[in-house]
Amino acid sequence: MVADHELGRLGEKTAKNYLEKSNFSILKTNWRYSRFGEIDIIAKDTKTKELVFVEVKCRKSSLDDAKELVTPKKQQKLYKLASLYLHLEKKQETACRFDVIAIKINERNKEIEHIKNAF
Repeated sequence: MVADHELGRLGEKTAKNYLEKSNFSILKTNWRYSRFGEIDIIAKDTKTKELVFVEVKCRKSSLDDAKELVTPKKQQKLYKLASLYLHLEKKQETACRFDVIAIKINERNKEIEHIKNAF
C-alpha cells in the first residue's frame, strides 16, 4: 500500500506517464514561482498545439473526491501562475487550457480520468 506522503508524487508520475502515452510533450513538472505556488505539469498537446497546465489530484478513495479539490480559489491561483509562466517564457499569445487529471490509486489498480478544459 502507498504511504500518504508518497501518494502525491506517485500521482504526478502516473499523470506524466499517461500524458506522454497520449501524445503530450512534457515541458515542465512541478514548476514553481517563488512563494506563489506550483503547477504540477506544463505540457503541449501535440494534436491541438495548445499549452496545457495540468493539476493532478490523487486519492485512495474516489475520483469524485479528487476532482472536487480543485476549488475556485485553487483555480484562481493556477490562473495567476499560468499568467506568470506565459509572461516569463514570452508565450503570451500561445493558446492554452487548464486540465485536471484525477487519479484513484489503491492496492488493486489505478483509475485515471483526464478532464480537458476543466475550468
